[in-house]
Amino acid sequence: MIVLACPGQGSQTPGFLSPWLELEGVAEDLAAYSEAAEVDLVLHGTESDADTIRDTRIAQPLIVAASLVAAKVLHERAGRQADGIAGHSVGELAALVGADVVSDLDAMRLVGIRGRAMADAAAQTPTGMSAVLGGDEEEVLARLAELELTPANYNGGGQIVAAGALPALAELAETPVKGSRVMPLKVAGAFHTSYMAPAVQTLRAAVDGVAAADPTVTLWTNRDGSVVTSGATALDYLVAQVSSPVRWDLCMASFAENGITGLIELTPAGALTGLAKRGLRGTPAVAVKTPEDLEAAVALLNGEAA
Repeated sequence: MIVLACPGQGSQTPGFLSPWLELEGVAEDLAAYSEAAEVDLVLHGTESDADTIRDTRIAQPLIVAASLVAAKVLHERAGRQADGIAGHSVGELAALVGADVVSDLDAMRLVGIRGRAMADAAAQTPTGMSAVLGGDEEEVLARLAELELTPANYNGGGQIVAAGALPALAELAETPVKGSRVMPLKVAGAFHTSYMAPAVQTLRAAVDGVAAADPTVTLWTNRDGSVVTSGATALDYLVAQVSSPVRWDLCMASFAENGITGLIELTPAGALTGLAKRGLRGTPAVAVKTPEDLEAAVALLNGEAA
């Protein structure tokens, strides 16, 4: 079983869409995606600086659009779909497209709304997120509770993302749990926490008019790592995850239980293949960062790579 993994916010880097625009049809797709999301994806994916594309309103559509572009080209070159798909945080929107639950344009419209709503919610109170790498998990969770921080992402491989007030995150970094280190993330708010409640309401209203089909490939949810077989349920979970923890650790455990034999991370790639090295030891993984990585991804998808 080969699984596609769609990355979440924080994976983007300046200019990362430039090489993709050299491929036939990509400029046209990005123009349509830009209109749906109400974001100039070509401008921000080629010219904007790191601070600009850190803006949630821009980052989320950029990431989803990049994953959709890479998935489409990979499918065309490999001649087949992957056996399963999952997305980390906002990457779940790209995963729903890959599983034929929603159309690409509906996903881009929703991610535009999601990004704006989450940015507005984040602007109400200064908050942030930091990755806690290593340390005993129970001790880390206890420390977060002491500081009134929320474990927003359980990423597996000994990584938990803390979210909440900036002073509390600073204190966590100054006095980390023994055996751990704290790395601030390039995001603009405490995503996947109660701070995002207003965004949940906005996104819930937005999905009401979206037609959802049942998945055509195995689709996992961040909610608890389970397989989702209903399109309507997948949309419900997508809305709820805005203010609830991302359980990528449970997704990876479920990948293993379902017999994963390879993982391909779509653009902008790197973070999830890094987690897989620790959480899915021995499983071949390809990070599709640029079109040059497609050959290796096609080989893995078609069983030609060990």
